[in-house]
Amino acid sequence: MSRTAAPSLAERLDALGTAAELAQDRLPDPVVADAAAAVRAAGERQSLSAEHTVVGFFGATGSGKSSLFNALTGRELAGVAATRPTTSEPLAAVWGVGRGEGRDGEGGGAAALLDWLGVPRRHLLDDAPVLDGGRRGFLGFGRTDGADATGLILLDLPDIDSVQRSHRDVTARLAGHVDVLVWVVDPEKYADAVIHRDFLATMASHAAVTLVLLNQVDRLTVQDRDSVLASLRRMLSGHGLGDVRVLPVSARTEEGLEEVGRQIAAIVSSRGAAAERLGADVTARARALEEASGPGGPAGVGDDDARRLGRDLATAGGVPAVVRAVEGSYRLRSAKRTSWPVLRWMHSFRADPLRRLHLLPERAVGRRDRDPVQRDPDLHRTSLPERTQTQRAVVEGAVRTLVTSASAGASEPWAASVRRAGRAHLDELPAAVDRAIAGTDLGAAKGSWWWPVLDVLQWLALATAVVGAGWLGVLALAAYLQFPLPPAPAVEGFPIPTLLLVGGLALGLLLALLAIPLTRLTAASRGKRARRRLEESTTAAGRELVVDPVRAEIERHARFRDALARATGAGVRARSRR
Repeated sequence: MSRTAAPSLAERLDALGTAAELAQDRLPDPVVADAAAAVRAAGERQSLSAEHTVVGFFGATGSGKSSLFNALTGRELAGVAATRPTTSEPLAAVWGVGRGEGRDGEGGGAAALLDWLGVPRRHLLDDAPVLDGGRRGFLGFGRTDGADATGLILLDLPDIDSVQRSHRDVTARLAGHVDVLVWVVDPEKYADAVIHRDFLATMASHAAVTLVLLNQVDRLTVQDRDSVLASLRRMLSGHGLGDVRVLPVSARTEEGLEEVGRQIAAIVSSRGAAAERLGADVTARARALEEASGPGGPAGVGDDDARRLGRDLATAGGVPAVVRAVEGSYRLRSAKRTSWPVLRWMHSFRADPLRRLHLLPERAVGRRDRDPVQRDPDLHRTSLPERTQTQRAVVEGAVRTLVTSASAGASEPWAASVRRAGRAHLDELPAAVDRAIAGTDLGAAKGSWWWPVLDVLQWLALATAVVGAGWLGVLALAAYLQFPLPPAPAVEGFPIPTLLLVGGLALGLLLALLAIPLTRLTAASRGKRARRRLEESTTAAGRELVVDPVRAEIERHARFRDALARATGAGVRARSRR
């Protein structure tokens, strides 16, 4: 088995969309809806400015993120007060206006991006004078080094634990859309359940675009600072975020701000944060789908399973009765062709068993008795007895056995979908089996090569007996009328007329006796052939209404797994089909 090259982001997004579509009505709706929403959001984000990187500041009440936001911008843009909440709606700081970005006063490409994010309050900045003075430069972009902050959008967001539900909803929404997530915590609430349970614990795949800032470290001793940082890192490791950078900072003393700038600069300058964030979203949603899907896959349906179902459907559909009718029909038609001609009229009073079942081929029926309905396979129905409760139970049991075997090894959501697919047309099976039986060529119109031979011999024997009887009758009449005739010739002392009569009758009886075993053997052979053809027809009906839907569902699961593999960035292994 070979592994393909890792897919691109566009291919991964397409694969996630495919997986979500394939999982529709199979996996929990919220998980599927989240995956589809992630694909839509990614498409919208990619259609917007690729030259901007959105960095969002998230934090709980009292963490000081607004103060940190002001310290980094060098301006009192975000309101800071003792009352909570201080930030009621998102606030954006956009850099690069003075260098050609946003000559129209709206921030250029940033405007459409912020409109999409739903951030109405925005400030267009050219520099950060507080941080530029005597340092390397704001966020690592030193103007003396020829670098700048063009393309950076910094967001100050409402508290994630705000008493206002609408504030929390805005923050949660933007946490799913910004390119870089900066989580601001303070020494007192760094272990807050809301930030860990509702956010960090769900973002293990976003480590590359996540930064955690321990603010207000100026309030801690060196020993306490190390202890808090170690505890915070352990918590992050528990969420799968062990590689996330954790930086101690202070908005009041500006401690650590340069390091924050360098870290964000490394992300922003590459212009790849948006794509990396989208890739992380795809991975997260794909893993959520994978977790909801569960491990394992269905065993599948083999040809032997399909044939076994066909045999069970044949039994429940009345095929044994049809086989007996085929044998009986052949014996009747054979008797009409090979029995003693004088007694053949007696067989005309016997009804053909296949005629009673509406299964006698048109060419085997007299022209005047032909039924136009029999020429239409969609209208033709047999006259087999109504299915009994036992026969219906046999059909349901056969279908249940097949779908249970086919779904073995799959997780419950997919096993359930396989079972549903197999039983979806259960009510249609009886009619489909009846049509299959009615449309099967039973070979009932075909005779045997020896019929004409025995037929000719029977008529010759009868003619011989008639000649002998006539001859003897003439001789008897002549003797009665005293009309002299020469004596009949004899062979070994037996008169030839007597030999003709006796020999003809004896030959006819012998031929009739010979036809009996030949008819029975051939009828049994025709019955076996008819059974085989009927089982092939019922197998085809079972394959169309049960096996094919099951296989389609299993194939859907396989395509879903392949799509997940592509969505997570893994190569797709070649898979075999049963």
